[in-house]
Amino acid sequence: MKAIWQNKAVRAQTDLIARSLKRWTGRELLAGNFSAAELAEQVFQAPFVLVSHGVEADPVLNFGNQTALTLWEMSWAELTRTPSRLTAEAPIREERARLLAAVTAHGFIDDYSGVRISKTGRRFRIAEATVWNLISREGKYSGQAAMFSRWEFL
Repeated sequence: MKAIWQNKAVRAQTDLIARSLKRWTGRELLAGNFSAAELAEQVFQAPFVLVSHGVEADPVLNFGNQTALTLWEMSWAELTRTPSRLTAEAPIREERARLLAAVTAHGFIDDYSGVRISKTGRRFRIAEATVWNLISREGKYSGQAAMFSRWEFL
């Protein structure tokens, strides 16, 4: 069976995520010079959480690395069928408005915190998450990604 990161679409999504992060923040997703295949594998196995969703009316997750799959207690197939809103508790309106305004104005935010919920109902708080807009090579808005390495179970 082929590893998830060997899938062409996963490699393309990883590239989109990495390029968009660099565009908005100037930061590399991972330090080093990687081929598309190496980057996809390294990101998939990284110790931080990385997820992204598309541009549907109710955006569906289209990427989650192994740390994300473990934290949300989902398989790849489950995660990539899940509307991103279902991975979180309903946010406080002011917090949500601040997040959306900052991402709209600056393309990213790097201090997001909030409570998330796994498939089994396990709650955890994330801290210092970076959330950014995904922009294709053609300049088209292609969704959002989020990355964080701090969380605690509640």
